[in-house]
Amino acid sequence: MFRVAIVCMSDKGSSGEREDLSTQVIERIVVENGYEVVKKILIPDEFGMIVESLKDICDKNIADLILTTGGTGFSKRDVTPEATEEVIEKRVPGIPEAIRNYSLTITKRAMLSRATAGIRKDTLIINMPGSPKAVDESLSYIISELKHGLEIMVGSAKDCAR
Repeated sequence: MFRVAIVCMSDKGSSGEREDLSTQVIERIVVENGYEVVKKILIPDEFGMIVESLKDICDKNIADLILTTGGTGFSKRDVTPEATEEVIEKRVPGIPEAIRNYSLTITKRAMLSRATAGIRKDTLIINMPGSPKAVDESLSYIISELKHGLEIMVGSAKDCAR
């Protein structure tokens, strides 16, 4: 069972002005797919806080997978992709490319996502959208393939050929 940390970036959510619904969607999907949620964090859209939160989870080996939500748009406060790029050691461009490609079949606005993904130590980090609907669509689309990627990352994959 892979361990998941969910990190939500939301100024309004962290100040109590808005309920964080995206984290609930992520938790539901990962639990339904056999993952264990070991940590949930709700922080403002602050570059330094995002970097430190992601580093802490990775460097202390708290989770195998970090799913972030929020901060991937065009607002001046949207810095999640930049903070993620600061933390990761290996880029994994195929995941956000796949999400954007699938999402474009639903809405043209998917082209506006700046989400990224990558690996730090033994933890995969994936930026998800901030909208609960978009999170549901995106994560539901990629969840079936994540297990294999995580197995490869941690060295437990037995047969990679199809």
